[in-house]
Amino acid sequence: MPKSPIHPAPPPLEANDVAIVGGGTALWFLGFLVLVPFQDTLSRHHHGNWPWICLSGGLLGLIGLWYCRARRDAIRRAGAATDSD
Repeated sequence: MPKSPIHPAPPPLEANDVAIVGGGTALWFLGFLVLVPFQDTLSRHHHGNWPWICLSGGLLGLIGLWYCRARRDAIRRAGAATDSD
């Protein structure tokens, strides 16, 4: 059986990480806002921690958003430095 030729790996795809993380963060905060009015009902059914899990996800998402923006800006600065040389 002949071996198939080995091809070089394609370059990585760039995605809009800021939009993706921002959307996820917004969904976590939306989940928190939706669940907070039902805190008593959730607590009676032993799910009282769900709103706080959503709030934690939103806060961690803000950290991720800061990181993605810093990463995006660093990539742009590195590209600009390479282009100007």
